[in-house]
Amino acid sequence: MASTQPDDHLRASDQDRHRVAEQLHAAAAEGRISLDELGERLETLYAARTYGELVPLTRDLPLEVTGRRVAPAAVPEGVTGPSVSVAVLSGCHRSGEWVVPVRHQAVALMGGVELDLTHARFAGPDVTITAVAIMGGIEITVPEHLHVEVDGFGFMGGFDGRAAGARPDGPRVRITGLALMGGVEVKRAAPELDRTRKALRP
Repeated sequence: MASTQPDDHLRASDQDRHRVAEQLHAAAAEGRISLDELGERLETLYAARTYGELVPLTRDLPLEVTGRRVAPAAVPEGVTGPSVSVAVLSGCHRSGEWVVPVRHQAVALMGGVELDLTHARFAGPDVTITAVAIMGGIEITVPEHLHVEVDGFGFMGGFDGRAAGARPDGPRVRITGLALMGGVEVKRAAPELDRTRKALRP
């Protein structure tokens, strides 16, 4: 019987799940696993609660595909990301594995701000993003399994909170603010399997 890793009992984060999903996507793209098998593994992945449940999902894949075995995506103590994203008659875009601080402010004045949280890491379990769009637009993309609360206000503009919804695990992100003759849109990223099918489509 294989020995249990010391971290197997730790709770898995959304970032851990996204990293494993990327490894599975790469394996499917190379034909190592079928799309049906990918779907099965992703279903198991998003039902997993602990780190130990994630490890078997990539155990049969070579390291050149996975790059590295999954490990908890912790943010080192004291490390934080940018506290503001500002676009004045211009644009601002953040994506990838950027660190979202516990408080972040996005301001779009006759410009556009895009915040992609799909692969972001969070400095704490509770994060607040204040979005202010004045004759501009702010688009915030959240992963499908993130707990999101939206309570912004639109005046002669729109503050779209249809992506709000509770999730059992991971950090909680509250998005608040104001859309004045502008728009704030909070949307969910496409499911992992749908993105992979689109990427593999000839």
